[in-house]
Amino acid sequence: MLNLNEWYEQGMSIETYIQSMQSHKENLQHIYERFAINESADLEMMADRGLRTIVITEDWCGDAMVNMPILMKIGESTNMKLSILQRDQNLELMDQYLTNGKSRSIPIFIFLDEQGNEFCKWGPRAEPVQRRVDELMAQLPDKESPTFNDERKKAIQQLTAMYRENEQVWDEVFSSIMETLKKA
Repeated sequence: MLNLNEWYEQGMSIETYIQSMQSHKENLQHIYERFAINESADLEMMADRGLRTIVITEDWCGDAMVNMPILMKIGESTNMKLSILQRDQNLELMDQYLTNGKSRSIPIFIFLDEQGNEFCKWGPRAEPVQRRVDELMAQLPDKESPTFNDERKKAIQQLTAMYRENEQVWDEVFSSIMETLKKA
Protein backbone atom coordinates (compact mmCIF):
# COMPACT_ATOMS: atom_id res chain seq x y z
CA MET A 1 0.00 0.00 0.00
CA LEU A 2 1.36 3.38 -1.03
CA ASN A 3 1.87 6.21 1.44
CA LEU A 4 0.50 9.67 0.64
CA ASN A 5 3.88 10.96 -0.59
CA GLU A 6 3.96 8.12 -3.13
CA TRP A 7 0.39 8.89 -4.22
CA TYR A 8 1.32 12.55 -4.56
CA GLU A 9 4.30 11.67 -6.77
CA GLN A 10 2.08 9.58 -9.07
CA GLY A 11 -0.29 12.44 -9.79
CA MET A 12 -0.26 14.78 -12.75
CA SER A 13 0.22 18.53 -12.69
CA ILE A 14 -2.80 20.80 -12.92
CA GLU A 15 -1.61 21.91 -16.36
CA THR A 16 -1.46 18.32 -17.64
CA TYR A 17 -4.86 17.58 -16.13
CA ILE A 18 -6.50 20.60 -17.78
CA GLN A 19 -4.93 19.76 -21.14
CA SER A 20 -6.33 16.23 -20.88
CA MET A 21 -9.87 17.29 -19.94
CA GLN A 22 -12.69 16.06 -22.18
CA SER A 23 -15.55 17.50 -20.10
CA HIS A 24 -16.06 20.81 -18.28
CA LYS A 25 -12.71 22.23 -19.41
CA GLU A 26 -14.29 25.48 -20.60
CA ASN A 27 -16.42 25.75 -17.45
CA LEU A 28 -13.42 25.19 -15.16
CA GLN A 29 -11.40 27.81 -17.04
CA HIS A 30 -14.36 30.23 -16.98
CA ILE A 31 -14.54 30.03 -13.18
CA TYR A 32 -10.76 30.18 -12.81
CA GLU A 33 -10.56 33.35 -14.91
CA ARG A 34 -13.33 35.08 -12.94
CA PHE A 35 -12.81 33.99 -9.35
CA ALA A 36 -10.65 36.28 -7.24
CA ILE A 37 -9.62 35.70 -3.66
CA ASN A 38 -10.79 38.53 -1.43
CA GLU A 39 -7.85 40.68 -0.41
CA SER A 40 -8.86 40.37 3.23
CA ALA A 41 -8.43 36.57 3.14
CA ASP A 42 -5.62 35.49 5.47
CA LEU A 43 -3.54 33.13 3.38
CA GLU A 44 -0.19 33.84 5.03
CA MET A 45 -0.60 31.11 7.65
CA MET A 46 -1.05 28.56 4.87
CA ALA A 47 1.92 29.78 2.87
CA ASP A 48 4.12 29.15 5.91
CA ARG A 49 2.96 25.55 6.32
CA GLY A 50 4.45 24.17 3.13
CA LEU A 51 1.29 22.22 2.27
CA ARG A 52 0.80 20.13 -0.84
CA THR A 53 -2.50 18.71 -2.09
CA ILE A 54 -3.59 15.47 -3.67
CA VAL A 55 -6.75 16.03 -5.69
CA ILE A 56 -8.90 12.98 -6.45
CA THR A 57 -11.19 13.90 -9.33
CA GLU A 58 -12.58 13.21 -12.79
CA ASP A 59 -13.19 15.82 -15.46
CA TRP A 60 -16.89 14.91 -15.91
CA CYS A 61 -17.62 15.91 -12.30
CA GLY A 62 -19.54 19.17 -11.93
CA ASP A 63 -18.42 19.58 -8.33
CA ALA A 64 -14.79 19.33 -9.44
CA MET A 65 -15.53 21.89 -12.15
CA VAL A 66 -16.37 24.50 -9.52
CA ASN A 67 -14.11 23.42 -6.63
CA MET A 68 -10.85 22.94 -8.51
CA PRO A 69 -10.46 26.50 -9.85
CA ILE A 70 -10.94 27.79 -6.30
CA LEU A 71 -8.27 25.39 -5.00
CA MET A 72 -6.00 26.38 -7.88
CA LYS A 73 -6.24 30.04 -6.82
CA ILE A 74 -5.53 29.11 -3.19
CA GLY A 75 -2.55 27.06 -4.35
CA GLU A 76 -1.15 29.93 -6.40
CA SER A 77 -1.57 32.36 -3.50
CA THR A 78 0.20 30.07 -1.02
CA ASN A 79 2.74 28.25 -3.21
CA MET A 80 0.84 25.03 -2.55
CA LYS A 81 1.44 22.45 -5.27
CA LEU A 82 -1.39 20.25 -6.54
CA SER A 83 -1.13 16.67 -7.73
CA ILE A 84 -4.13 15.35 -9.65
CA LEU A 85 -5.20 11.70 -9.51
CA GLN A 86 -8.15 10.41 -11.49
CA ARG A 87 -10.59 8.64 -9.21
CA ASP A 88 -11.42 5.71 -11.46
CA GLN A 89 -7.74 4.84 -11.98
CA ASN A 90 -6.90 5.16 -8.28
CA LEU A 91 -9.67 3.37 -6.41
CA GLU A 92 -7.26 2.07 -3.76
CA LEU A 93 -6.73 5.66 -2.60
CA MET A 94 -10.30 6.79 -3.32
CA ASP A 95 -11.70 4.03 -1.14
CA GLN A 96 -9.79 5.45 1.82
CA TYR A 97 -11.72 8.72 1.42
CA LEU A 98 -15.31 7.62 0.88
CA THR A 99 -18.05 10.13 1.62
CA ASN A 100 -20.22 8.86 4.49
CA GLY A 101 -18.15 5.68 4.43
CA LYS A 102 -19.74 4.43 1.22
CA SER A 103 -19.73 6.89 -1.67
CA ARG A 104 -16.87 7.64 -4.10
CA SER A 105 -17.93 11.29 -4.30
CA ILE A 106 -15.40 13.71 -5.75
CA PRO A 107 -13.47 15.88 -5.69
CA ILE A 108 -11.52 15.06 -2.56
CA PHE A 109 -8.66 17.35 -1.58
CA ILE A 110 -6.07 15.68 0.68
CA PHE A 111 -3.78 18.31 2.16
CA LEU A 112 -0.31 17.03 3.11
CA ASP A 113 2.20 18.57 5.48
CA GLU A 114 5.89 18.82 4.63
CA GLN A 115 6.51 15.23 5.81
CA GLY A 116 3.72 13.88 3.63
CA ASN A 117 1.27 13.25 6.45
CA GLU A 118 -2.39 14.06 6.03
CA PHE A 119 -2.91 17.56 7.39
CA CYS A 120 -6.65 17.57 6.62
CA LYS A 121 -9.08 16.67 3.86
CA TRP A 122 -11.90 18.52 2.16
CA GLY A 123 -14.66 17.53 -0.23
CA PRO A 124 -16.71 16.84 -2.13
CA ARG A 125 -18.86 19.94 -1.48
CA ALA A 126 -19.11 23.02 0.71
CA GLU A 127 -22.02 22.64 3.15
CA PRO A 128 -24.12 25.53 1.72
CA VAL A 129 -23.66 24.08 -1.77
CA GLN A 130 -24.67 20.65 -0.48
CA ARG A 131 -27.91 22.14 0.87
CA ARG A 132 -28.70 23.64 -2.55
CA VAL A 133 -27.99 20.32 -4.26
CA ASP A 134 -30.15 18.45 -1.74
CA GLU A 135 -33.05 20.89 -2.25
CA LEU A 136 -32.85 20.56 -6.03
CA MET A 137 -32.59 16.77 -5.99
CA ALA A 138 -35.48 16.48 -3.52
CA GLN A 139 -37.73 17.90 -6.24
CA LEU A 140 -37.00 15.00 -8.60
CA PRO A 141 -39.69 12.39 -9.17
CA ASP A 142 -39.24 8.87 -7.81
CA LYS A 143 -36.48 6.91 -9.53
CA GLU A 144 -39.12 4.53 -10.94
CA SER A 145 -40.93 7.41 -12.65
CA PRO A 146 -40.67 7.49 -16.46
CA THR A 147 -39.71 11.19 -16.23
CA PHE A 148 -36.91 10.67 -13.68
CA ASN A 149 -33.99 10.57 -16.16
CA ASP A 150 -35.14 13.67 -18.04
CA GLU A 151 -35.79 15.59 -14.84
CA ARG A 152 -32.42 14.54 -13.43
CA LYS A 153 -30.67 15.78 -16.59
CA LYS A 154 -32.44 19.13 -16.21
CA ALA A 155 -31.36 19.32 -12.55
CA ILE A 156 -27.73 18.60 -13.52
CA GLN A 157 -27.92 21.35 -16.15
CA GLN A 158 -29.26 23.76 -13.49
CA LEU A 159 -26.42 22.81 -11.14
CA THR A 160 -23.82 23.24 -13.87
CA ALA A 161 -25.16 26.71 -14.69
CA MET A 162 -25.25 27.64 -10.99
CA TYR A 163 -21.69 26.39 -10.45
CA ARG A 164 -20.46 28.22 -13.54
CA GLU A 165 -22.08 31.61 -12.91
CA ASN A 166 -22.97 32.03 -9.23
CA GLU A 167 -20.13 33.87 -7.53
CA GLN A 168 -21.73 33.25 -4.13
CA VAL A 169 -21.15 29.52 -4.69
CA TRP A 170 -17.50 30.25 -5.46
CA ASP A 171 -17.17 32.26 -2.25
CA GLU A 172 -18.86 29.49 -0.25
CA VAL A 173 -16.42 26.93 -1.65
CA PHE A 174 -13.47 29.19 -0.84
CA SER A 175 -14.72 29.82 2.71
CA SER A 176 -15.35 26.12 3.30
CA ILE A 177 -11.87 25.09 2.15
CA MET A 178 -10.28 27.84 4.24
CA GLU A 179 -12.29 26.90 7.35
CA THR A 180 -11.13 23.30 6.98
CA LEU A 181 -7.51 24.39 6.67
CA LYS A 182 -7.71 26.76 9.63
CA LYS A 183 -9.31 24.14 11.89
CA ALA A 184 -6.60 21.58 11.18
